[in-house]
Amino acid sequence: MSEVGYMKRERYYSAEKAAQFLGISKQTLIRYENKRVFPKAKRNAVNGWREYTEDEIKKLKGIIGRTR
Repeated sequence: MSEVGYMKRERYYSAEKAAQFLGISKQTLIRYENKRVFPKAKRNAVNGWREYTEDEIKKLKGIIGRTR
C-alpha cells in the first residue's frame, strides 16, 4: 500500500440542486449571489458551472434563515 493517505473526495452540487435544497429557484440563487447576499460560488474548471458543497449549502441556509 502506498504512503499517500486516502483523500475523501468532496461532493459538489449544481446550482439547480443547491436551490432545491434551499427551497428557492435557481434564478433566485443566482440573483442573491449577484446582489452579494450570498458569497460567490466556486466554478467548475471545465465548464464554468457553479458548484456547491454540503457545507456551503448549510451556510447559505443560515444566511436566508432556513435551518432545515
